[in-house]
Amino acid sequence: MSFDDIIVTGGAGFIGSNFVHWVIDNQPGVHVTVLDALTYAGNRDNLVGIPGDRLTFVHGDICDAALLDDIVPEAGAIVHFAAESHNDNSIADPEPFVRTNVEGTYRLLEAARKHGTRFHHISTDEVYGDLALDDPARFTEETPYHPSSPYSSTKASSDMLVRAWHRTYGVEATISNCSNNYGPRQHIEKFIPRQITNILSGLRPKLYGDGRNVRDWIHVDDHSSAVWEILNRGRSGETYLIGADGECDNLHVLRHILELMGKSPDDFDWVRDRPGHDRRYAIDSSKLRRELGWEPVHTSFQEGLESAIQWYADNKSWWETAKSEVEAKYAQSGQ
Repeated sequence: MSFDDIIVTGGAGFIGSNFVHWVIDNQPGVHVTVLDALTYAGNRDNLVGIPGDRLTFVHGDICDAALLDDIVPEAGAIVHFAAESHNDNSIADPEPFVRTNVEGTYRLLEAARKHGTRFHHISTDEVYGDLALDDPARFTEETPYHPSSPYSSTKASSDMLVRAWHRTYGVEATISNCSNNYGPRQHIEKFIPRQITNILSGLRPKLYGDGRNVRDWIHVDDHSSAVWEILNRGRSGETYLIGADGECDNLHVLRHILELMGKSPDDFDWVRDRPGHDRRYAIDSSKLRRELGWEPVHTSFQEGLESAIQWYADNKSWWETAKSEVEAKYAQSGQ
């Protein structure tokens, strides 16, 4: 199956915009309609450089059923990235997460059902909760859901809606749960870009708790290629986990960034931990690799970090205006 025209919700955000660039660069002839509300995490500049005949931008809300009725009939598929996604923000105010992640997914599923549109839902490994640091297990498609935060619980809810709409109404749908992404255009509230931009701004990086929390890192371009494979060749009704075997604890990631930027590995401040901070995520992506033949390309974490550091150094105008506001918000919570 192939699609000539797709809708990408949240396509001006970090992962969504990188997916749009990846499609434009790797799939000639595909037209992308980006639907994005341009909240604080969305940035129209993330789509700069894409030819006008390949991209249509729609500034709108995924909860707007009338708008969806206007744009969905023209598309062969919806790739649903749009989400409120920051754990700290969800703890401070869960309401936007419920509206966007739950109601928004419902509205999109209803539009897909009405117009017979293929639907792919982007989720997260955080729906599975966390693993013990000394546990050799990794998440699989069969792992029970055990979300820890308002963010992850709303993503778990949206996953369940997708499964119900497939089973009950026959919507042609797939789900992917991915590990932690990194790369260009990631909002500076997130862990890796926050550390990089702190150093570039002359600020000391901050590290939560004991720094031993483990994340399974994947370059955003590898996530994009996996989503494309699932969209086109994944089995309807199935879930696929996307990961690149990139487990590393936050302390080592931060020290790696400091060393790559010419700083002492101990040149950072410890801050109090986030409430309910998950200890370890780890993805088993063998189903995706076995069934669809997908493999990650960006397998050197050091090279990926070097590339990310260079991007933020070269694109200070993209993030400098927002930096003081982000750090002031963290300072209010002691982080």
